[in-house]
Amino acid sequence: MTPEVRRIDLVAGELTLSALLCAAENPRAVVVALHGAGTSAHYFDGRAHPDVSLLTLGARLGYTMLAIDRPGYPVATPDPTGGQTIAQQANTIAAALRTFRANHAVGQGLCLLGHSFGSAVAMTIAAEPDTTELLGLDLSGWGADFADGLNLDTVRLHWGPLRLYPPGTFRSGAAMLGPVPLNERAEVFTWTTQFADIAARISIPVRFTFAEHEAIWRHDPDALNTLTTAFHTAPTVHIDHHPNAGHNISLGWTARAHHLRTLAFFEECLARPTVAPSSRPPLAEHS
Repeated sequence: MTPEVRRIDLVAGELTLSALLCAAENPRAVVVALHGAGTSAHYFDGRAHPDVSLLTLGARLGYTMLAIDRPGYPVATPDPTGGQTIAQQANTIAAALRTFRANHAVGQGLCLLGHSFGSAVAMTIAAEPDTTELLGLDLSGWGADFADGLNLDTVRLHWGPLRLYPPGTFRSGAAMLGPVPLNERAEVFTWTTQFADIAARISIPVRFTFAEHEAIWRHDPDALNTLTTAFHTAPTVHIDHHPNAGHNISLGWTARAHHLRTLAFFEECLARPTVAPSSRPPLAEHS
């Protein structure tokens, strides 16, 4: 049977965030997923094909899956104040996760997953010293340096070839697409000035995935060397290259393969002994 995906509300200080929850009965851990700009939590529950949903796959494998609509979303009810900055979003979502932990079983802890702009928020959460309960950080559609010639008007063209997606992807996904909150839009191109400082404060295992047709971020050898060396205290930094996929990996034909690799990474995080962060440079792994 397909696990049930249901909508819940999470109190986060003065705000209430919406989220999609697909719960395992006795979870081994909770995977917290943060969507990209101009989408919503439904990005992780693609309905164009049964194999696409990360939420139902993770629940089948014993994880409780929690995809949160970041502040300023869902797109159907945009925040009239223009949303929040990266740092503000990180604080708000951290508060929401404290509420979630107080009311749900979390197994060994939380695994944090970010896609695109959600990766900036996920990294900022992981960099805070009071988030030691986090087990691992998995990121896709994000990096340290933008591709040459990028601008906001061309971002929507970076899906890659249409053959990468099941029929009906754009029809079924139309409801999750919408405008980017103003504060978020204004901060996109400041990320490269924030990346190194935030990365240096992350002390849990990290994994990046770059799609074959990723056109927003540089992922050449020099760019990847800059990226991995920024994580001074992370025990490992693993970089994957995912074939036959565009920027929105979780909506394509190869989404299941990508999600299985993500969950395999979290399996390794669960098995990893708890140790004090090392001052040595992280072990960079490329595949």
